[in-house]
Amino acid sequence: MVLSALTFGQEVELIWRQRWSLMTFLYLSVRYAGMGHVVMVMLMTVPTVSMTDRVSFIIYNVLDYTSDIINIILGVIMITRLHAVYQRSKKVLIFLVVIFMAIRIANVVMTAIITMQISGEEYVLSGTYLCNYDYGGDSTFLYSMTWILDTLWEVLALCLAVWIAVKHFRELRQHSTGGIIGDLFTVLMKTHVSYFASFLAMSCFQIGFMSSTLSADLYSTQIYYGFAQIFEFVGLYVLGPRLILGVRKYHAELVANSDAATDMTSIAFQERVHVSTSSTV
Repeated sequence: MVLSALTFGQEVELIWRQRWSLMTFLYLSVRYAGMGHVVMVMLMTVPTVSMTDRVSFIIYNVLDYTSDIINIILGVIMITRLHAVYQRSKKVLIFLVVIFMAIRIANVVMTAIITMQISGEEYVLSGTYLCNYDYGGDSTFLYSMTWILDTLWEVLALCLAVWIAVKHFRELRQHSTGGIIGDLFTVLMKTHVSYFASFLAMSCFQIGFMSSTLSADLYSTQIYYGFAQIFEFVGLYVLGPRLILGVRKYHAELVANSDAATDMTSIAFQERVHVSTSSTV
């Protein structure tokens, strides 16, 4: 919540006050879904809050499916970015959409199977309410596979972004140019790499959550789950929206600098006109 508040001023200026588009809707969907995510996690993890097994299980499933939906939205944002930097290539767009849809369909199927096999139970230890989930059948393997597939998608997106960025930087160096295009690709890579690093950390935490050694200790599981949720919140709901916010911030600075340069040129031109006019009098 604190991290979200730090960029709220930029959000108002670059999102709310700008012309609305698909990217605006996607940004706000990801950004404010995080608040609901935090509330539900607090309900599940605060020891003094008592919930029935059924309510706890419902919240768990809502969190799981919410993460899936946010991953889909972030995937759409990533495809849009890559499609743009690849000069709106139809081949690249079709390739990305096919790979992304295959991964999402596989994840939806596995998540549905996991939901049918998992069960939750509430424990009361020394007056503290704790929820424990039993992953029956192949749910542990399937849960890990969903995160592995998501990670493979992010690796693919990162590789494509790095390749096109390196290609453009080489072309700019050969032509001894840079400026706007070089700065834009720098912004794109910074936001992409930071998002990928957070997603990789989040994925490792989620896969490690299935460890049998960890599951044996209820308190250790709760602590580990807390760290996993922190990484998930930062990755999906803070750095994810910055994929859009970073580009809009760069564009706003570019426009501001352009307007300033135009104003300076206009002032200089007016001064020249005034001087030449005076000399003719």
